[in-house]
Amino acid sequence: MRVVIQRVTEASVKVNEQTVGAIQQGLLILAGIEAADTDEDIEWLSHKIVQLRIFNDAQGLMNVSLKEIDGNILLISQFTLHAATKKGNRPSFIKAAKPEIAIPIYEKLIASLENALGKKIEKGIFGADMKVALLNDGPVTIFIDSKNRE
Repeated sequence: MRVVIQRVTEASVKVNEQTVGAIQQGLLILAGIEAADTDEDIEWLSHKIVQLRIFNDAQGLMNVSLKEIDGNILLISQFTLHAATKKGNRPSFIKAAKPEIAIPIYEKLIASLENALGKKIEKGIFGADMKVALLNDGPVTIFIDSKNRE
């Protein structure tokens, strides 16, 4: 699983002009799911995300986690994070999981993030044409691949 995490002061997602998810201070997470993702990937990633010390402390240093600030999460499914661009100019999405595989993994990710954070998260609608708006704070943007745990 690949995620792009953006520290935000606010973020929202609309589907058909209707806001389906919105947060104030917290993390906008774009998540790309592949068929090889496991429950272990989900659990590892969820705990990593809520414990990442990427919010400023009193001295202005990134030393505080999402959980410590009681921040929020807006989760958006994004298969294009698995784009292969090595050959040609048209990306291939062959590594992205098909919906019948990806949706149950996405639902487990939601539950795991809610469990790790200790509260409900906001989310988009899987497979929908979504319009995402955010106010990136910092900016702070972090990429994590659960198959490449650095």
